[in-house]
Amino acid sequence: MTRIAHWIAGAERAGTSGRSGPVYNPATGEQTGEVDLASAEEVAAAVAVAKEAAQAWREASLSRRSAVLFKFRELLAERAGDLAAVITSEHGKVLSDATGEVARGLENAEFATGIPHLMKGSYSEQASTGVDVYSIRQPLGVVAGITPFNFPAMVPLWMCTTAIAAGNAFVLKPSEKDPSAALFLARLWQEAGLPDGVFTVLNGDAEAVGALLTHPDIAAISFVGSTPVAKHIYETGTANGKRVQALGGAKNHMVVLPDAELEAAADAAVSAAYGSAGERCMAVSVVVAVGDVAGPLVEAIAARLPKLRIGPGTDTESQMGPLISAAHRDRVTGYIEAGAASGATVVADGREAEVPGDGYFLGVTLLDNVTPEMTVYTDEIFGPVLCVVRANSYAQAVALVNDNEYGNGTAIFTRDGGAARRFQFDVNAGMVGVNVPIPVPVAYYSFGGWKASLFGDTHMYGPDGVHFFTRTKVVTSRWPDPGTSSVDLGFPQTR
Repeated sequence: MTRIAHWIAGAERAGTSGRSGPVYNPATGEQTGEVDLASAEEVAAAVAVAKEAAQAWREASLSRRSAVLFKFRELLAERAGDLAAVITSEHGKVLSDATGEVARGLENAEFATGIPHLMKGSYSEQASTGVDVYSIRQPLGVVAGITPFNFPAMVPLWMCTTAIAAGNAFVLKPSEKDPSAALFLARLWQEAGLPDGVFTVLNGDAEAVGALLTHPDIAAISFVGSTPVAKHIYETGTANGKRVQALGGAKNHMVVLPDAELEAAADAAVSAAYGSAGERCMAVSVVVAVGDVAGPLVEAIAARLPKLRIGPGTDTESQMGPLISAAHRDRVTGYIEAGAASGATVVADGREAEVPGDGYFLGVTLLDNVTPEMTVYTDEIFGPVLCVVRANSYAQAVALVNDNEYGNGTAIFTRDGGAARRFQFDVNAGMVGVNVPIPVPVAYYSFGGWKASLFGDTHMYGPDGVHFFTRTKVVTSRWPDPGTSSVDLGFPQTR
């Protein structure tokens, strides 16, 4: 069985806490590894190493940092298949999906290679007589990322590429459910020429998270996970003087108007709802069918479901793999039972799916006639369950989206440009798709939701990421000629 250690000072470091956790292959139910869980003392020791490395790394020239990012980007592209296999082995998602995850993370490395441009400040000559004013961006020091199980490579790459390019040392606390992708990235960083200590991996659970949130040398925390945990991260981190961005849960609605291309909408709903077994914060979990499109749309979605191939992620014919754990599979099953009991129409029942072996598989479920009072609507299920809510009008559909506590992503399917433009204006969500079901922004924009989907002031990666991982310093400069100064106790004025 594989022992999964930490990565500290450029090498794997076995844990000393005496605590560890199991790592499973979700497709078989077999335990494949044992991951060390860091204590508060181990966190403190690792942060001390990162702090020392950060002092030297911030002095590295922008051209050197950019060169390391370029090399890292090339290595990541070359070994994308290997990293995807690691993801599949511990998360369970199919290889094509894991490869797509790596590709989207790669975009962030590409964006960060432009750090010389992204770190530019501004300059104003002669702001006052003989006085110039200019601003500069500087790194924060040691920053940390706490990342979820569902994207063990992409989400860390959202954070670490920008943070490191900006001159920070980065401490990653990955999910203990699938930690090996983080170590894969650590080795790539080292091979790319990143100095030891600038990238650290601390495996752990709540104890490690608590230590990072309260450590005085951690300047910022970036987090992706559920809303209750995101709120805790934000409140605890900010109470300890840290800059925090904490992305929470979602209940993404896909509004389908009567004039939408029906087949395209059905394809999109199936792809966005069941990809990665629904374990995506940008998954479509609610289709809002407006008017008389509801019946034909439900039929079109239902017709596609028997054709989906569910199986191990290593099988190239599989389209959907298992859930992350047996406990989570049982939790999702409970929601299906609750939906049926509360009056939803079970069009397709994932509980009836049969997949050979002892993996954590659950088939796809489609629930029609769902209402906003049902738990299948109010709660983030994070599984292969798609709910259909029927609305009488565009206004009612928008109200559903805006009244929901989450505001991560949403989409509208229509051929009416005016309706689409109105929707993007009306809707209260951070990311909007027009005939695009999963509107994850490209790397040179920023990712983030509204309402209970985000705690903090900035979105993630892209321009907001550069802003988050740097702070601005304004310098006012004057070089007077000898003998021209005098004492003046008045408040400085521009002249």
